[in-house]
Amino acid sequence: MYTPLQSLREGRWFKLICGASFQHLPAIRNLTLAYALAGADCVDVAADPAVIHAAQEGLQAALRLGCDRLPWLMVSLNDGEDPHFRKAVFDPARCPADCPRPCETICPAQAITFDRSADGHSGVIASRCYGCGRCLPLCPIQQITTQATAITPGMIPALLAEVDAVEIHTQVGRLSEFRRLWQAIAPAASRLRLVAISCPDGDGLIDYLRSLYDYISPPSAPLACPVVWQTDGRPMSGDIGDGATRATVKLGQKVLAAGLPGYVQLAGGTNRHTVPKLHALGLLYRQETVGDHCTTAPPQSSFPSKFIAGVAYGSYARVLLSPILERLDARSAPLLEAVSAAQTNAPLSNSSSYQSHLGSYDSPDDPVSLGRSITPQTAIEPSLAHLERHADLLAQAVAQARTLVTQLKGCADESAVAVALSHKPALDTIPILPKPG
Repeated sequence: MYTPLQSLREGRWFKLICGASFQHLPAIRNLTLAYALAGADCVDVAADPAVIHAAQEGLQAALRLGCDRLPWLMVSLNDGEDPHFRKAVFDPARCPADCPRPCETICPAQAITFDRSADGHSGVIASRCYGCGRCLPLCPIQQITTQATAITPGMIPALLAEVDAVEIHTQVGRLSEFRRLWQAIAPAASRLRLVAISCPDGDGLIDYLRSLYDYISPPSAPLACPVVWQTDGRPMSGDIGDGATRATVKLGQKVLAAGLPGYVQLAGGTNRHTVPKLHALGLLYRQETVGDHCTTAPPQSSFPSKFIAGVAYGSYARVLLSPILERLDARSAPLLEAVSAAQTNAPLSNSSSYQSHLGSYDSPDDPVSLGRSITPQTAIEPSLAHLERHADLLAQAVAQARTLVTQLKGCADESAVAVALSHKPALDTIPILPKPG
């Protein structure tokens, strides 16, 4: 069993990036649960109380399922304009009637819709949009723009009190802006387990990163927790294609060669080709297995200067699980309608669909039928869309997540997978954390 800090020290650190602007709460909860069970070391989410709460629920669900170590929870903050902190906006009323709607087709988050069946909504679904910008150049009338998302400095202390780590997005030349942001973070710094700084490449990058470190960890008051340099190669592009990883690997080499204090972790274009590429270049410590056990970790003197400490995955990690989460949505919808009907004595709009979905719960592996048990007293409406309530989908999600996690961790502990595979959904009330505010 490895703690997140051990993983960082030994070059097997895996971070899930939910997205600095991604606010789709059910997906955040279920992604957090699946990747926690798969062995992730950190989950990075938007600086939003509701998002943090959703991720905490996912972590608590993993704990109840027997996960013997939880990933750290991190929030992302920015010191200025940044593509990670924005959402697409447009007026659907201006769209030409004959528009082929390329924006809807290209969106990896299914955040653009027209005449949605549930409520007729057209336009951007703000909670799903994470600001990738792929829709911007495709609009035939060029009406799609972006709107920045931001929080006030006064909100930062309360947010940091709920998490383990913080990531600061910055760019070369923004030292004064970074300092203003750090002043809001500094009072909580002693409680943090990790500080990450994410920065794209640019002229003077290494000197800029050194100046940031000197500011947050001066000799007179050194930072008590580790620093991670996140090399943001090609932001939000890991799911586009195999070659998207080249930029972050190249940037990782550059920052690694500089010998900065702290650890180097890749992001921005990471996907299934990232780890093999790092191994081919000798940038990852190559673990070997002896019997059922991993070899010892590399000597501490090898870090941070010799090896990449870990990899963060965003769009690729989310897209990897999206087909499973879509099946969860499709399965949950008629069940949620049944709950609502039971509570209001209203007729079901599609009883045959409801019955077909109930059938998935009547099996030798799960003898309890939700259909026979839904009553206003026992039904917990939100929990029907919780991944752990669907044993088959939970096992698929964890197994799929591990195809990515084990690339980096190799012979990681299998106990979490065993828990997920053996889990059966229960009808007793699942404890829910108090909602914020």
